[in-house]
Amino acid sequence: MKEKVKLFFRKIRKNVIEYIATNRLFLTYVIIAMLGLMLVRNFTVGNMWSFEAFISDFALVLLFGALGYLVKPKNQYRYFLIILIIFTLMEVINSIYYTFYTSFASFGELTTAGQTETVMGSIFEKLKITHVIYVIFPFLFYLIHKKLLKSAYYNFMSVVEKGKKMCMVTLLVGCLFLAYTFVTATGTDYSRLAKQWNRIYVVERFGLVLYQINDLIQTLTPKFSSLFGYEDAAKSFVEYFTSDEVDQYDGDNKYTGILEGYNIVFIHMEGMQTYLMDLVFNGVEATPNLNKIAKEGMFFSKFYPQVSIGTSSDTEFTLNTSLLPAASGAVFTTYYDRDYITIPKLLKEKGYTTFSMHGNYKSMWNRATVHPLLGYDNMYFEESFTYNKDEDDPNNLEYINLGISDKKFFEQAVPILENIEENSTNYMGTIITLSNHSPFKFLDKYGEYDMSTTYKDCDSNDVCKDVTTNYLYGTEVGNYIMSSHYADAALGEFFEYVNESEYFDNTVFVLYGDHDAKLSRNALNYLYNYDYRTGELKSEDDPTYVSYDEYDHELNKNTPLIIWTKNKKLRSKLHGEIDYVMGMYDVMPTLGNMLGIENEFAIGHDIFNIKEDNYVVFPSGNFVTNLIYYNNSTGQSKIIKEGAELSSDYITNLIQKTEKMLEVSNSIIVHDLIKNEGDTVRKIKENEATE
Repeated sequence: MKEKVKLFFRKIRKNVIEYIATNRLFLTYVIIAMLGLMLVRNFTVGNMWSFEAFISDFALVLLFGALGYLVKPKNQYRYFLIILIIFTLMEVINSIYYTFYTSFASFGELTTAGQTETVMGSIFEKLKITHVIYVIFPFLFYLIHKKLLKSAYYNFMSVVEKGKKMCMVTLLVGCLFLAYTFVTATGTDYSRLAKQWNRIYVVERFGLVLYQINDLIQTLTPKFSSLFGYEDAAKSFVEYFTSDEVDQYDGDNKYTGILEGYNIVFIHMEGMQTYLMDLVFNGVEATPNLNKIAKEGMFFSKFYPQVSIGTSSDTEFTLNTSLLPAASGAVFTTYYDRDYITIPKLLKEKGYTTFSMHGNYKSMWNRATVHPLLGYDNMYFEESFTYNKDEDDPNNLEYINLGISDKKFFEQAVPILENIEENSTNYMGTIITLSNHSPFKFLDKYGEYDMSTTYKDCDSNDVCKDVTTNYLYGTEVGNYIMSSHYADAALGEFFEYVNESEYFDNTVFVLYGDHDAKLSRNALNYLYNYDYRTGELKSEDDPTYVSYDEYDHELNKNTPLIIWTKNKKLRSKLHGEIDYVMGMYDVMPTLGNMLGIENEFAIGHDIFNIKEDNYVVFPSGNFVTNLIYYNNSTGQSKIIKEGAELSSDYITNLIQKTEKMLEVSNSIIVHDLIKNEGDTVRKIKENEATE
């Protein structure tokens, strides 16, 4: 018996040695590929050793590699190298993308590649060794290949001729591991894989390779959307908008019709966040003009953008349609030709002249094509403005960051606005600012803003002296504050003119930040937890440490929303702070009620009807209410209202509502359901009303 056991293990040992000897190139490919995929998870989601993700990635590495056995041994190197280069590109792109968007890249973004031209500087500003470390792996594979050449490995393999057999065995093993991935997946896992709303969760559960394959499939299907799930999508759409739950927040309130007959001008403030409004350095506010406007107008202090890969364009889309961004790709570049109900279209029906104004190129985010489809009649882009375009001149204050400076932009916007007012009964338009866009590095052009801090430094004998430090200068957050201070000054000059002008007595301005500045949690910690004495960040054990966890960071991404007018009579009715949690998709229903227009297929609600019951859904599946912030990736939440008591099914119900909302909103976009099924909903409601 002992001899049989010994023979058995000897045979295994022999087979293992033989396998290694005859598969050295393949094993090298597998090890290098897996190392890269594990590292990208480590440097992004911090989950290098996820068992589920490892098994999935390993299975697909084997399946891709198996086909290499069908190639002659001397050519196998080229095949495996090509696969490794593809993996490397995927790892580098996703690593960089995660730094900016805390998510993973999509093939749908390839359609928006042209939009990155103006933000390349921002990418290079944040580029780290961890973003590009993966490029060493193909080079390492090459070095090992050269060593195998010297050892006559390839000649030996030509004699062995095990290609077809090894291909079949490897394919079988890969399929078994992949089968395990899907067999062990839950219904929630499948749902999130199919919908791709929460990319972080998909990568953590299924690995980067399967995520990318799934994303490619989903990117290719929109062109054939009518062939995939249209009937189910249409059914869900009709059921959603004929349900009592959707209509329960409809109805008049004290603001109904208050803005009928007034002009409306939206000011789209690039990268302006709410926490800036609380910052004061040496007695000077970071955003004194924005603060003044907020105090004079109606200020929504818990307002959240809901952007995905389309960033600024997603904000424009969501504000104007009350729909969420698409699950894959940017609406402005992929789904722009759908029949959307928008604020400009509805106001045009009431006789309004509509316009948009932006100092960047008209090709940026495909605005030249999309804006007319949204309902803007007149458009003023970069070519409509005159300014010094020498970006390399440090003394040129007319060019800041991506193009025309905000001050020069507003200066030239004024006569255009006045001309529109002179020639229109009513008008509605959107002014999109530019200067407060990353990278925030034009320190000499932003103007003077002293962010220094003075503190007392005491020795062991309690002898103290005042020490001044400008620790924020040159940091990401410090540069962002300076940029925002400049943008605020430009805004202040514009509104000073508006106040003094004979125009705009019948005009309401709606100011909103389009999205957060994409600063990392660590970068913002320099603002909240910098230790002047050590020059380092405070530890959590420090009694003066300010809690700033992942939830705090997400909650800190809110932006200002302000309704303001110089008309003092109207201002008295639109005044004060509104602290209900509110999303960008709530702007259209809320303002629509004030303006006397309605989007019957809005996903958001009138904030003054829903109030404390409101919740904001993000494209990732995360959501925030007045009570909690829920992270869809981890399935965990944080209570943000002290003493809040939640029922056992509070979160469960909101998760279900969130998934339904995301599903319906995306179906409207992909399948053009307002155009194709809108009348069906209207007829059902008409019949219900007559019964």
